[in-house]
Amino acid sequence: MKAADELLDVIDVEDCVVRQATRAEMRYGNLLHRAVYILVRNSGDHFFVHRRTTSKDVYPGYWDVTVGGVVAAGEDYDTAARRELAEEIGILCAGLVPLFEVRYQDASTQLIGKAFLARHDGPVTLQEEEIVCGSFVSLKEAERIMREEQCCPDGVQVLRRYLEGLSAP
Repeated sequence: MKAADELLDVIDVEDCVVRQATRAEMRYGNLLHRAVYILVRNSGDHFFVHRRTTSKDVYPGYWDVTVGGVVAAGEDYDTAARRELAEEIGILCAGLVPLFEVRYQDASTQLIGKAFLARHDGPVTLQEEEIVCGSFVSLKEAERIMREEQCCPDGVQVLRRYLEGLSAP
């Protein structure tokens, strides 16, 4: 099945399902939907960042500081996060830590999501249909990428909020 034909839940502002639509319909109508974001951090406190393929339906070719994606129709956030980790970078992770709710909107997307943290020190296997390249980088390098490169703004929002939570008293 092509990505454009995947079914997802269209939701209201209370995160209740109102109907289902294809990904193509959601993008065309900028419909409110669900998504997941996973910050992948290793024991050296480096974050996994990657560059998206130019075939992606939103932010093609951009850098991203999170792994994740759209929640499928009927899928819950936890299941979607585990699926996205396995699909995009080959990590089977039972120990996902839920972080916070995400609400994001711009000219091309609007969503309600959940952010998670995954700890991983092993290798990753990149999904070539979605990721051009990726690696673990220092926080300083992740911040440079967010500042100087085209970077997915929703992922930037997630990493910044996570870091703010770490520095809060």
